Amino acid sequence: MTEKRLMQIAKALSIVFSPFYTPLWILIVLFFYSYLQLLPLPYRLFILFMVFIFTVLIPQLGINILRTVMQWTHMQMSHREHRHMPYLLTICSYTVCLVLMTRMNVAMFVRGIVMAAFVSQIICIFINAWWKVSTHMVGMGGLVGALLAFSNLFYFNPLWYTCGLILLSGAVGTSRIILRQHSLAQVTVGFAIGFVCALVFILLAWM
Repeated sequence: MTEKRLMQIAKALSIVFSPFYTPLWILIVLFFYSYLQLLPLPYRLFILFMVFIFTVLIPQLGINILRTVMQWTHMQMSHREHRHMPYLLTICSYTVCLVLMTRMNVAMFVRGIVMAAFVSQIICIFINAWWKVSTHMVGMGGLVGALLAFSNLFYFNPLWYTCGLILLSGAVGTSRIILRQHSLAQVTVGFAIGFVCALVFILLAWM
């Protein structure tokens, strides 16, 4: 495989498994492949649409506007000193999403998914003050943590799903290293943050 082809695959993995989509992926699986599929379809679609607006659309739109105004390239945007504002924009948007979900009395363990992503972002802000952590791997860690949390809540065997997600996480982490965006340590710490936050907050929300 040529270096150019390898870089293309790494970029594709980074785009498809953007950390912005993690809460949305988890909710889609939860709403259509668990007993929550018994909820009315319009209600499920409304929740998914709301989560998409506040965890994907608004943060990405805000970051693109910020990058245009500041005239930063994609490479400059990834620098540690330029990551504070994107984090703050994302946290503000997540806060609005959580407030709306609370007012709508959405189930606590569903809110726990967004809360886990919210807390992960706050942790990343503090770490970013002196070190750069991979938010892509925060998202992948969140997927694995959520899978194990829901396997405990819904009593199913997550072995093969977990193996698949870990392999996928390894591919995403490798892509971030290939693209020279992160080191192995930054990838590993990012995964650990996402994993712990998702596992802890989803289980606590259920309790």
